[in-house]
Formats: sequence, C-alpha cells, structure tokens
Amino acid sequence: MPLPLIATRRAIVSAAAVTALHWAFSGPPPSAQTPAAQAPAQTAAAAPRPPQSVLGATPAPQHVPAPGPATDQPYAPQAILAGGIVVPLFPPGSPMLKADRIKEPEVYNMTGGVPGRIASIVNIHNPSIELHRVPGSLNTGAAMIVVAGGGHNTLNVGSEGSDFVPFFYNYGINTIILRNRLRRDGYEPLTDAVNDMLQAIKVVRAYAQDWDIDPKKIGAIGFSAGAELVSQAAVKYPEYDKTQDVPGNALAKLSSRPDFAGLIYPGPTPFRGGAAAVIPEDAPPSFLAGGGVGDASHAVWADEYFAAFLRARIPNLEMHIYGNGRHPGDPLPEGGSMSGGLTDRNDIPLGTWQFRLIDWFRDLGFLQKPGVETKAARDVATRVATPPQGGGQRGRGATGPAPRH
Repeated sequence: MPLPLIATRRAIVSAAAVTALHWAFSGPPPSAQTPAAQAPAQTAAAAPRPPQSVLGATPAPQHVPAPGPATDQPYAPQAILAGGIVVPLFPPGSPMLKADRIKEPEVYNMTGGVPGRIASIVNIHNPSIELHRVPGSLNTGAAMIVVAGGGHNTLNVGSEGSDFVPFFYNYGINTIILRNRLRRDGYEPLTDAVNDMLQAIKVVRAYAQDWDIDPKKIGAIGFSAGAELVSQAAVKYPEYDKTQDVPGNALAKLSSRPDFAGLIYPGPTPFRGGAAAVIPEDAPPSFLAGGGVGDASHAVWADEYFAAFLRARIPNLEMHIYGNGRHPGDPLPEGGSMSGGLTDRNDIPLGTWQFRLIDWFRDLGFLQKPGVETKAARDVATRVATPPQGGGQRGRGATGPAPRH
C-alpha cells in the first residue's frame, strides 16, 4: 500500500595522508540559512538515585568516548564509535585551517541519561572524516558520507551521524561521518563547511583502493544544515576542482563530484527563491525527503532543488514530501518534540524515509558488487553525450558543461 504523501515525485531520464597541499579559494556569498534543527538541549545531570535493585548499585558505564587532549600539535580528532578510522581533511599548516585555533580540542555534548552516546560536537577546528567499513562478504563498494545538521551551530553526530553506521552496514554500505566546521566557531558555512564537504569526497577517493571502495560510488547524505552543504556540493564541484588543480596538491586530479546526493529535510539550497545556479551537465542523481506543511520552509527548499534539477532533466531524481511531519526539535501538538534521523517519529510514515532511500539506491545499481557499472553512471553518461533539448533555464537551474574527471 502506498505511503500517504503530499507529493511523491520521481523523474528518471534514460538517458596515506594528504601532504604538501596548496590551496586557493574564493567562496560564494554568506549563507542565508537560519539556525535549523538544534541538538537537544543538554541539561545538568540529576543527582544519582539510591540503588533500588537487590543487586545493589549499577556498574559504571565503560568505554565512554571523550575528546582528545590539548597538546602543542594540531588537535587529533577521536573516533566517536568503536573501530572508526579518523582522517583529517587538510594537512597541518594548510591555509584552510586557523593556526590560532587548530590546537583546541573538540567539545562533546552527551545525550542525557544514555552514557557513552555523543549527541553533538562543537569547537571543530581540524575537520575530519571517520570511516566505518563493512566486510568483504557484504561490501558493495558504496561509500555514504553522512553530514549532520544542527543549524551550523552544532553538529548532531548522534541521531544524524553515528546511528547510520549499523543501518548502512546491513546493506553493505561503508559509512563515513563528516565533522565539518561550524558558524558558531567562526566559520562561514557556504565557504568553509562546503569546502570541507567537497574535500571529504576527494579524500575518500584518494583512499578508495585501500578501503575497498568503488571510486564511482562515493556520495553524501545530509540533514537540515548538513543537507544544505550537500546541495551546494552537488553543483559546486567543478568550481572546487578547478581551484584545487594546482602544483603540489596531491589531490589535484581527483574529482570532488558526488556520485549521489541525499537531502533530508534540507536547509536552503543554491536555488533558494529562484536564485541563479548553474547545474553541471553530469550533476549527480538526488534523493530528497521531509515533512510537508508541518515543516513548510524545509519542504519549499527541497522543492526548489527538485524543480531546478527536474527542469535540467538530471536523471534519477526522487522526492518524498510526507503529509504528516515536522522538523526535528519542533514541538508536537500532543506534547514533546519531533525527533529526527532514523527514529520512527511516533510511528508515522515519515519515519520510514530511510527505506525509500534504500529502494532508490538499489534501483540505481549502487547495491551491486564493486566495479559493476551502475544505472546512475550509465544515465549520467547518456545525458552528457546527448543533452536534452530545452533542459535548464538561465538563473533557475541552467546547465553548464561537464568537467573532466
């Protein structure tokens, strides 16, 4: 039985470390994003209750994650889940980093009442990725970079980050958690954070062979403010690659193009209010989901992106706007607030969006074994070779030439 939707629209057109890098950046205008889904407020821990069990006091929790120490070297980001492999995005001394703050440790906000669970992170000055691999027997070669939201004021790496590692594991998808820089810490989302997003794709491609990742199956899924970054990455990769193609950059010839893009209850996209944005001819397939009137601003932003990509006839575009749903953190009529990420949201259909994502991912061939050409790749190649007539409108999703990879 189909899910109740305000709109479900689908358009499918046939058709080891980084060293000695030199950077040249010129960024887009400041973000219009208003603070969106914030992490749940962290309250002071209540005094422990006297033990009630006949067995006495509960043992203390083990292996509670904590930030690394402050040293005289750049801060070393720590894994937030057991077994994570953490790789900084930029080398020490890069002009992308703030030398006066690079040594500051990150700050973890823990989930109240759940020992060991990180709800969010702030004070990020050495952006990084954290890899969680799947075994060869399950591995599809796909790599999903997960980009948490938090209104650019915090990074909600619990519900919109680490929770996805076991979920994607079951489908043979390698999960990579991005720790990008935040507005609250003095960074500009549409330059610094978008650069972190695009650089993450380059770094994953650089390690693809070592990590058993198919270099043509690397993409990202973002939530709220994180989806804003993914939407920018979906059109800005030609510009970023051009600025990075300089002597001495070990990643100069590696593409930052995402092979797919997921936007979940997204913040403002490059097409906000009909804004001009050039869509590359080989722009990635995109999946969008969120609530409808109950989360109207984010639904409008999703629809603007969808409409621009649809006009440009970008293949394999899919969107689900659910009739019942609000933004994470928004109050509910019955009391409490809307949850986000993978939660079932009081057993409403919006809580099943992740299974629609997997259907779409399978449909495009990303769940096949590594090295098998995907439907997504074939359709992009067809579109580039034979651009559709009338695709794209200047100032509202115009298309531009595909870059060389």
